[in-house]
Order: sequence, then structure tokens, then C-alpha cells
Amino acid sequence: MAKISVCFAVYQNEGSLTPLYERMVHELKTHFAHHTYELLFVNDGSKDNSLNELLKLKEWDTNVKIISFSRNFGQMAAILAGWENATGDCVINMAADLQDPPEQCTLMIKEWEQGNEIVISYRNSHGTSSTRKLTSKLFYKMMLPNVPPGGFDFALIDRKPMNAINALHERNRFYQYDILWAGFKVKFIPYDKLERKIGKSQYNFFKRFKNFYTAFLNVSYLPLRLLTAIGGIVALSGFAYALNIIWAYYVHETPFQGWAPIMILILVIGGLTMLMLGVLGEYIWRILDEVKRRPHYIIDKKID
Repeated sequence: MAKISVCFAVYQNEGSLTPLYERMVHELKTHFAHHTYELLFVNDGSKDNSLNELLKLKEWDTNVKIISFSRNFGQMAAILAGWENATGDCVINMAADLQDPPEQCTLMIKEWEQGNEIVISYRNSHGTSSTRKLTSKLFYKMMLPNVPPGGFDFALIDRKPMNAINALHERNRFYQYDILWAGFKVKFIPYDKLERKIGKSQYNFFKRFKNFYTAFLNVSYLPLRLLTAIGGIVALSGFAYALNIIWAYYVHETPFQGWAPIMILILVIGGLTMLMLGVLGEYIWRILDEVKRRPHYIIDKKID
């Protein structure tokens, strides 16, 4: 007998939590009656009736556990809280809006029972707009080139890699990268991500861009290396241009209206300098964020 933990990051999911619970419990009791389970819902400062709906579920089932934050700390914080408080032999991370079908968990658990330590359900199709599909594919192609192009959020993690991932204490996390970074035996299985039918997605363009930006700086040194290369090219070009000016000076071909190239050089080099300082500032800000060591989240209520 093993224990299965299923973690849900909850934010403004009123209405979807009860059918999600019913479908999830049906799958677990139908196919895995030989295992125990816990459903861990992390309320990320929802302003709707999500918490009250969760409290009713807790009255029905003692296997429901609730963590409620003091305010909205973001999806990543809610995911980490679920992972750090889950006690199962395997931990499933999935959405609370029914876009991730609970029936997929049955396939994932069966793969885990066969010895796969990490089982990732990658998106074979999206129930979202064409723009989101395209940007998602581009994002994962850049960040995780060895992952199926649809990307993933829905994953099962065995206790051993889960402990390894929980041992990471970075402030700015890209959890998909962390899951793959841990190594272990990984199995990819496809699924169709469904269209959200209850409520409205809170995952807008700015949040998507923030996640991309954080992930890009967290897992890639490309910006620094790219700026180093650009800086070297500009420096060599400037040196070559300086030799040309010296030659023109000695053959008396320096034009009187030579302020134009000077201004162009000032603007180009000045712009590149500001760009480089901006990127360096982003890395320095992340170093400061790490040094401050603030917690990812603050728990207001914890109901086991």
C-alpha cells in the first residue's frame, strides 16, 4: 500500500472545486483502492468563495487538506507549498480548473507503479486560443528543447525526486526545469488540455510574460553571453573606425561636419551600455532576492 498526494494550486476557482474533487476521488477509489490518498488544496489568496467551498469538501472527506495563504503569493508559491506539505509516496501536481482531466491521473499512477519515478503529461492539444498555443510552444522550445513541444504543467513525482526538488531553496523558480533537472527515470505521456468551462482564467499575458522572463534568466546564461559578444563586436568595430579616422586625419580628409558619426557612435554605444546594465541589474536583483531569504509564502490557515 502506498500513499498518493494530489496537489492543487487554487486561485479564484469557485465552482470547479467540487466537481474536481468528485472526479478525482472517483478515479482514486475505482482504480487504486489498494492505496491511500490525500488531496491538498493550496488557496492562494482567492477573493471568491473558493475557501468556503474547500471547507465543505473537508467536512465530507478527512483526506482533504487545506492550506490558505495570507494573501496572493502567485502560482509558483502555491505549487511549492503543496510539494513541501505533501506526505505521499508520490505527488501529483495539477490545475484546479478542470483543464487537467482527473482521468489522466490514472494513467500517470499506473506508469509510476511500473517504476517510472517522474511521469509527465505533456499537452498534445490545448483548449485555448491559437496565440496561446503558439507562444507556449515557442516558450518550451527555447527553455526546454528536449521536452515535447506542447510543454507541461501536469506531473507525477516520486518521493525520492520530490525530496531532491524540495531541497532547492532558490527564490525565482522554473519548476518544469527543476523537475527535469532532478534526473531520475522520466516518462512522457500525452493528453488533451481541456477548455476552461467554469470561471475565468487569471493567467493573463503579463503573468505569462513574467514567467517566461523569470525562467529565461533563471536557467539560461544566454543574455550575459550575448551581451558579451555584442560588446566585443561593438568594441572591435569602434577600434576599426578609430583607425579609419586617424588615417583620414593624416591625409587631410577629415570632414568638417564630422559630428554625425560621432553622435551615431555615442548613441549606439550608449544604448548598448544601458542595455547591458539593465540585464546585469536583473541578475543583481535576483542575487539580492536570494540574499534576503524571504519565504515564498505565508500560511494563514492550515487544516489537515
